[in-house]
Amino acid sequence: MALLNFKRRDASASPSVNPAVEAFLRDYSIEVMPRTAEKVEDFRSLLPEGTRVYIAHIEGTPIQEMVATAKRLNEDGFAVMPHFPARIIKDRDTLKDWIARYQGEANVSQALLLAGGVDSRHGDFDSSMQLMETGLFDEAGFKRLHVAGHPEGNRDIDADGSMKNVSAALRWKNDFQSRTDAQLAIATQFAFDAKPIIKWADGIAAEGITLPVHIGIAGPAKLQTLIKFAIACGVGPSLKVLQKRAMDVTKLLLPYEPMDVVSQLADHKAANPDFNVTHVHFFPLGGIKTNANWAIENGGSSATPANA
Repeated sequence: MALLNFKRRDASASPSVNPAVEAFLRDYSIEVMPRTAEKVEDFRSLLPEGTRVYIAHIEGTPIQEMVATAKRLNEDGFAVMPHFPARIIKDRDTLKDWIARYQGEANVSQALLLAGGVDSRHGDFDSSMQLMETGLFDEAGFKRLHVAGHPEGNRDIDADGSMKNVSAALRWKNDFQSRTDAQLAIATQFAFDAKPIIKWADGIAAEGITLPVHIGIAGPAKLQTLIKFAIACGVGPSLKVLQKRAMDVTKLLLPYEPMDVVSQLADHKAANPDFNVTHVHFFPLGGIKTNANWAIENGGSSATPANA
């Protein structure tokens, strides 16, 4: 393996780095797709060794492209976590085949399970819970399973705008962890306002859900790009943060950076160490390199421990 080119910024020599933010960004993860990964010549020059890299499986992406991306990232020293979107998986045999390919060809042993952003299922599965109930991940030795979280709700699951079904699903998954030896965590949709995130995280903790939360954060990007993705992904109340910014002519053309939401969450975490948001998960909507550089500049490092 080639020597790691990544150089972490020395926070002690950079007074502008907020210590709370630096601590909050520690062990962050990031998401890629095969088609965007192809454009990156060397991930080791962008990300610290050991960074957990999720591979998003968009409808229509051949499984061989997913596995090839996973193999490349694994060989480069990253902890690979591919998506398994239930609604695009035809049947149990297909799921078993995917697991075997990831494990045998790319040495993958962890996965993000989610319903998937398609209107109707393509086969037997409709939810991540059904994938978990097959027992196939346990049989293959996949002990770390992440599941989706929605701090601002999900209209595809709760059409009335409530949290009834998404909350029931989280309670089921919390129980699944308690009755199995699986290690679960919640990886959330991105949001732009810390207040609803904190309210949601405190709310699920009050319900007895003990799964750690890896909070989704949209990386630096053009404002228009973020608004487009936010609307497409059903981001709720915190979309107003972007809309308000778009009304300010002085900020309209400036790239969005997530410092406000990250620093507020970091400060809350510093003041409340038991806060269940334990990690940051970046959606690099403005590009992987741009996102990685922003994390470096703000003291972010990543060497994901096995139990995170």
